[in-house]
Amino acid sequence: MRILCLALAAASLAGCAVGPDYQRPALTDGVTAPAFKEIGSNGNWKPASPGHIDPTQPWWTAYGDARLNALVEQADAANQDIRLAEARYRQSQALVQGAESAWYPTVGANAGASRARAKNAQGVSVVGDSHAWSVQASWEPDLWGRVRRAVEGASDTAQASQADLAAARLAVQASMATNYIALRVADAQQQLYTRTVEAYKKSAQISQSQYRAGVVTRADVELANTTLQAAQAQAIDIEIARRQLEHAIAVLLGKTPSEFSLPPDALAFTLPQVPVGLPSELLERRPDIAGAERRAASANAGIGYAQAAYYPNLILSAAGGFAGAGFGSWLNAPDKVWSLGAALAGTLFDGGLRSSQVAQARATFDASAAQYRQTVLAGFQEVEDNLAALDLLAQERAVQDAAVQSAQAAERVSLAQYRAGTATYLAVITAQTLALNNERTALQLQGRQYAASVALVKAVGGGWNAGQLQASTSASPTTSGAVASAADAPSRQ
Repeated sequence: MRILCLALAAASLAGCAVGPDYQRPALTDGVTAPAFKEIGSNGNWKPASPGHIDPTQPWWTAYGDARLNALVEQADAANQDIRLAEARYRQSQALVQGAESAWYPTVGANAGASRARAKNAQGVSVVGDSHAWSVQASWEPDLWGRVRRAVEGASDTAQASQADLAAARLAVQASMATNYIALRVADAQQQLYTRTVEAYKKSAQISQSQYRAGVVTRADVELANTTLQAAQAQAIDIEIARRQLEHAIAVLLGKTPSEFSLPPDALAFTLPQVPVGLPSELLERRPDIAGAERRAASANAGIGYAQAAYYPNLILSAAGGFAGAGFGSWLNAPDKVWSLGAALAGTLFDGGLRSSQVAQARATFDASAAQYRQTVLAGFQEVEDNLAALDLLAQERAVQDAAVQSAQAAERVSLAQYRAGTATYLAVITAQTLALNNERTALQLQGRQYAASVALVKAVGGGWNAGQLQASTSASPTTSGAVASAADAPSRQ
């Protein structure tokens, strides 16, 4: 009866947990501003309501390229970084299960039989048989919340791993979109150089004809050939970049570069309007921010786990079975044995070990909180950077497109004047070089604009939300209410 009363009393205390209850680390003043700076400076940007990418469609489909859609889906299924993150998430889930096992009693069993020769009191050797079997159980009530804090910390870590998985998936999706767009920009540049080289060949032929007719000097012929060969060399350089982008896409797909190739295609993407929302919503929409916050929660639970070492442990045990002589019956009533027990153990002096462990746990929490705040600040920076990039790149493209038209007109005029003999070939080369450089710059700006759009989608979470994290296991089997935070342990014992 006393043992039963002790067990009931232990169960009633199992809802308490030492250590501070978790509160999300406070951010610095001004972090959660009412609006993004770059939205306020540009009237074309409007906060979206709701502030998420369209949840009915994957975000990359907004760019209107079927090949991109297929590649991203293949990468989701085969990318090794995603598989690594998945394995780590499963590992963290198993650690939660391992921590939860401490809530339950440990049960064991053993059985044995023996035959031995011994001398009796008269000095006569006697051979005797014996048997024994028993079942033992022991349970340590979670009086001070050590197990609860361990489960809490493991669960928070598992949620952080789940957020890491979402972040890895988003990073792979964004990398695929960025590399694919860059590859199509390279295709467009190759098409530009194909047209340019053909035009330069015709110009070189004209200079050859005029040289044979004695109209121009040999220098004009060499200038034409130099311009042609320089364009051919630049086209080869673009091919290097394209092949490397193709290799990068293959790796994202979990393939070797030799297993994958993409045929050239046109640069024909739709530039979507990315819903940005409010700065405060970013804390819920970025998986890396959610992961950093969950690690801070796990570190906070570690403080309570370390403080629980100041308090004694209570272990309740019970055993029952049969033991007797001979191999006949193993279930005779006279052979029945049983025991009940309780043990209370605690450390009186450890030279400051426990206080150092608590100090370490507090420092770990402070580091996790600082990492969380830094991740939030970096997230805001990424959004602002890409908002500014999209705004200014749109303006730059408009100016650059006008420059392309002017350069093309100058090229046509100078070439016509050269044919008529009223302009030197140096004027033609200058106009051709300006036209080529401006057209190439226009394509690069277009690629940068698409890349900034993808980066903005990634910066705002790509449609992910912290509500997708699995709920943390926080209640023990012996309690259904909230954790009652006990007073902090003394700082030193």
